[in-house]
Amino acid sequence: MSSTPTPEPDAGSRPTVVRRTRPFPPWMAIATDSLAWLVAISFLTISRFLLSDIGQETAWSEVFRGMGLIALAAIVLQVLWGIWNGLYRSRFVVGSLDEAKHLSVAAVGVWVPLVALVFFTAVIPRSVVLAVLPMALLLMGAARLVFRALMEGRSRPGADATPVLLYGAGDLGHSVARQMRADPFSELRPVGFLDDDASKKGFVLQGVKVLGSGAQMARIARETGAEAVVITRSRVDSSDLRDVHEVTEAEGLRMLVFPSINETLSQRRTTRSLRDVSVDDLVGRHPAEIDLSSVAGYLSGKRVLVTGAGGSIGSELCRQIHKFGPSELFMLDRDESGLHSTQISIFGHGLLDTRDAVLADIRERDDLLRVFRDRRPEVVFHAAALKHLPMLEQYPSEAWKTNVLGTLNVLKAAMDVGVEHFVNISTDKAANPTSALGHSKRMAEQLTAWAAKQDEGSYVSVRFGNVLGSRGSMLPTFQAQIEKGGPVTVTHPDVTRYFMTIPEACELVVQAGAIGEDGQVMILDMGEPVRIMDVAQRMIDMSGKDVEIVFTGLRHGEKLHEDLFAVDEQIESPLHPRISHAPVPCIRPDELSFDQWLESVQDKAALRTRTGEIPLDRRTLSLSDEVFGAVGSARSETKSAERS
Repeated sequence: MSSTPTPEPDAGSRPTVVRRTRPFPPWMAIATDSLAWLVAISFLTISRFLLSDIGQETAWSEVFRGMGLIALAAIVLQVLWGIWNGLYRSRFVVGSLDEAKHLSVAAVGVWVPLVALVFFTAVIPRSVVLAVLPMALLLMGAARLVFRALMEGRSRPGADATPVLLYGAGDLGHSVARQMRADPFSELRPVGFLDDDASKKGFVLQGVKVLGSGAQMARIARETGAEAVVITRSRVDSSDLRDVHEVTEAEGLRMLVFPSINETLSQRRTTRSLRDVSVDDLVGRHPAEIDLSSVAGYLSGKRVLVTGAGGSIGSELCRQIHKFGPSELFMLDRDESGLHSTQISIFGHGLLDTRDAVLADIRERDDLLRVFRDRRPEVVFHAAALKHLPMLEQYPSEAWKTNVLGTLNVLKAAMDVGVEHFVNISTDKAANPTSALGHSKRMAEQLTAWAAKQDEGSYVSVRFGNVLGSRGSMLPTFQAQIEKGGPVTVTHPDVTRYFMTIPEACELVVQAGAIGEDGQVMILDMGEPVRIMDVAQRMIDMSGKDVEIVFTGLRHGEKLHEDLFAVDEQIESPLHPRISHAPVPCIRPDELSFDQWLESVQDKAALRTRTGEIPLDRRTLSLSDEVFGAVGSARSETKSAERS
């Protein structure tokens, strides 16, 4: 699953490298343009006299003298214009639109004085000077196009390059075809385009023809001898990639994709960026349309604080927020190692001695308040949370203290300093919750809705499902199990989950913070749910190993199918097609009760057991006496926190 390497030819066999984007050499451009004016003026003048003065004597010496005068004037003016506007200073790619624009400006700048000169002196017929501009431009442009064609013809990939089909005949496909055909070292050689837009069939881009649609991929691949398919669609969802992968796998074709736009913000996409399709692409690639102007409006020049900045979501949020130019970015976490990694990824150092790295625990209300009063953030992203469902089923008091009381501490600190925007990161497990994790995050959403009614700032929650690549998530776990030879453990053969990559989820989180309405929960579109069994089998197939899959049964509090929306939520998407809005009933801090919360968690688990959603071997409902003992020791502390 690595990037396609660029071969290094032997020194003796290295082909001549020709820069496709090289400029027209200045001396050649001046000579060509001068010759173009001379030819155009001479041809039109002589033709004019030959056609109109048949049978009459013509004073050719006078004609040649007039032609020479006008041609000399045109050449001098062309050179002056070309130097002034950069045409002869190697600024433009030969034959490019930019060069054509400047060439046209220079030619018009030459032609206008010529018209005036001829109309006042009449050294050549006036009809000649009126027609000379298009002919001269045609000659100058043709010379450049011939030069470019010759250069590109010398830099085609070799016959040993792998023939590939490009799926997507848009701007990206056009660019990729041009790069492949102009690189003598390219391992890939385009032999045809595929595009689902029927109106594009037969189009020719960079000498490569659109041969048909994606549904005809197998047939076209056999006819052209293609050995790989390159996805050149700018925005493609994971479900589409899975469909293509099924065809390429069945036909024995290699499938190549570009990194998502999040991975290439700092560099231009080239054919060197191509890599084999990965499970991340097939499961969680959910491109998002982001309104950068609205995002920049509430982040640029602002003091922004992110809790949980050392975690998977928090660290990526920090990286994306940093791109929008906040005046200060504060990264808060209780994990110093996580802060160290995040600081290195953003600022290139891990000194941990600057104001941007904040070591604090959201459970400690007073410490948190001091941090907020010192940094005075204007925008807060609250990503700090405990997230592992089975662990929190064993220790529900920890979910309460971090996800509920910790969120309340962050909200009160934000209200104290008057933040403008507060974004609480939630989870799909908060919709119709059946676990300690889900119930704690649902209560965090309700507390955020309460804060929205108390403060002038905007307070919203953002809810989404599983993210790929986060610590302890499914794909790294499966990968480790496969590398060890198995077995791969799956809870249930029919269990499904929503997936999105971390950068893509964070993109939408940042966007939701810009468009969210006070007190609402923003639900991100996660695409279609994916069957975990299919993911495990696909990873095993891609590894080439013979690994067994073992079913362990659903764990306490775990759903067979996750929900993004609660049954009673009224959903609408007024501002962004990938972000839904839903109102959230608020809960006041004085209504918080750990005992009632824990009873609610148990009641929902009992209901799921009675309906048979938990397998027979997992129907032990009540928490063990040891767990209740651990919970009981925390109740007095919780109640005292409520009273204060």
